[in-house]
Amino acid sequence: MSGEITPGQVVSGEIVPRESYVPAVPASDGDLPSIPDSNLGFLSLGLAVAALAAQALRLKEKVWALQALFRRNTDKASNMSEMCDAAEVEPQFTALIMEGATSLREVAEASGDMVNAADEMQMDAQGFNDAHQGEYGGIYEVVQSMGVQQPKPGFNEVK
Repeated sequence: MSGEITPGQVVSGEIVPRESYVPAVPASDGDLPSIPDSNLGFLSLGLAVAALAAQALRLKEKVWALQALFRRNTDKASNMSEMCDAAEVEPQFTALIMEGATSLREVAEASGDMVNAADEMQMDAQGFNDAHQGEYGGIYEVVQSMGVQQPKPGFNEVK
């Protein structure tokens, strides 16, 4: 053990408080919230996972748009190469244009892997969120309906 004191740790009978227990709330400009690592409440964790799923969806949409752009540019470069060949442009320049088109096509195909990874991340985040809600949602609702002040997140941590 390094001797470092972590938030929530009991030291000489005193509890070292966590930095923040403020629930994460989306900013008014629509940006996704920034959630401190120490904020592990039921709602904050659910919000963090929902934010992760939303970011994965945004990533997929942006990569799809980028793929479409690369495919359009690939077609344009191929057409330009064919026109240069028909116009008897220096073969080395025609080859360079065709090489650029091939590279754009490869990038468009490789970005499909990123879309698949983002899709998996979104599905996993949604699955985690559903499992989290299923496992702890009822407990959270019962505790909230009790009308009794509950300890802050981290108070009941098991070390």
